[in-house]
Amino acid sequence: MKIRCIAVDDEPLALRVIESHVEKLSEVELVAKCSNAIEAFEILKQKDVDLIFLDIQMPELTGIEFLKSLRNPPLVIFTTAYRNYAIYAFELDVLDYLLKPISFDRFLKAINKYYARHEEKHKEVKNVSVGSTPEKDHIFVKKNKTLVKIHFKDIFFIESLKDYVKIHTPEETHMVKYQISHLEQELPDEQFIRVHKSFIVSTEKIASISPRSVGIGEEKIPIGRNYKEFVLKSLKYYS
Repeated sequence: MKIRCIAVDDEPLALRVIESHVEKLSEVELVAKCSNAIEAFEILKQKDVDLIFLDIQMPELTGIEFLKSLRNPPLVIFTTAYRNYAIYAFELDVLDYLLKPISFDRFLKAINKYYARHEEKHKEVKNVSVGSTPEKDHIFVKKNKTLVKIHFKDIFFIESLKDYVKIHTPEETHMVKYQISHLEQELPDEQFIRVHKSFIVSTEKIASISPRSVGIGEEKIPIGRNYKEFVLKSLKYYS
């Protein structure tokens, strides 16, 4: 799961620190750096964002005012040089509160909090009581201004190409504008597995497994270095 984040701070040095920390983590992507809340607001309208690193003291609109103005904000981590704003972090359900200068160790703990929150939310969705809405067996994707229904059972694998994904099915390959990390969240874990930052595969369609790839039909899908241990263990591959 790739975390798409933005950093909002009127201090260029603070933005560079966050950018440097992000570059050390392959599963975190900094999609934009903003010098004020107005820039951040425009970015949120244009891009899918999972997490905001948000400074509090900024000209024109403070980070707290900006956060309060958002209807459905992404998760937020406050970044500030002042301890006395901590109460707002609790009131606004902010994920974490980082004091400047931000060390990489403390930054990493904040990222782990994001994963923990995401996992907790994902479990809540999966723990639906018996007798509720039937489990979804398909997704709708927008293709050429039309919503196309694709059943999970028909998907062989999904390939990421920057802001697009290719969904490979028996009939055709659907090229749609979608982030693979967001699509991953819509797929059932028991049927699909992320084997690479650019590939998700259907576990039912896997015909062969090696330490470096999985075979689906005639295709060899690479297993990413950061996914290898999890993938081989999940697929019960033993050397």
